[in-house]
Amino acid sequence: MKPWHEKTYTLDEALARMEHYCAYRERCHREVVEKLREMRMIPQAIDTIVVRLIEENFLNESRFATAFVQGKFRQKGWGKMRLRRELKQRDISEYLIREAISGIADDAYEERFEYLAQKRWNALQNEREPLRRKKKFVDYFMYRGWETDRIYQYLDSLT
Repeated sequence: MKPWHEKTYTLDEALARMEHYCAYRERCHREVVEKLREMRMIPQAIDTIVVRLIEENFLNESRFATAFVQGKFRQKGWGKMRLRRELKQRDISEYLIREAISGIADDAYEERFEYLAQKRWNALQNEREPLRRKKKFVDYFMYRGWETDRIYQYLDSLT
C-alpha cells in the first residue's frame, strides 16, 4: 500500500476528505489549497473542490477570520497587531481582517491586557535588575502584538 502522500485521489474522495478537514475546525482558503497540493491534486481539481466547499459552506473566510481572532485573543493573549499580521500571512483580505478585529470589544481588550500585564509583571518579580525586568516585559508583549504605547503606559503607571 502506498503512503498517504503518494496515494492518488478521485475528485469525490478528495472532496470528502476536504469536507472532513473543514468540518474539524475553521480553515482558510490557503490551508485547503495547500492540503490539496499535498494530496497531489491538479489545479483544475483544486479549483473545483474549493468552489464546492464554498457553495456548501464548509469554507468561509469571514467565519475563519472571526474564529481565528477570537480564539487567539482568548487562548494565546495576542494583541491586534499580531492578529492582523497572522491573518495577512493567510491571505485574508484587509476588509475581513478589520471586521474580525473589530469584533473584539474595547473594554474586553483593555481588561485582557491588564490581566496579562499584571500576571507577567508578577512572574518577572525574581528579576533583580529593573531595566532587565522592563525589557523582558516589553519583549513579551511586543512578540504577542500589543501596541507599544499601551505597553509603555502600563510600565509608567507602575513607577
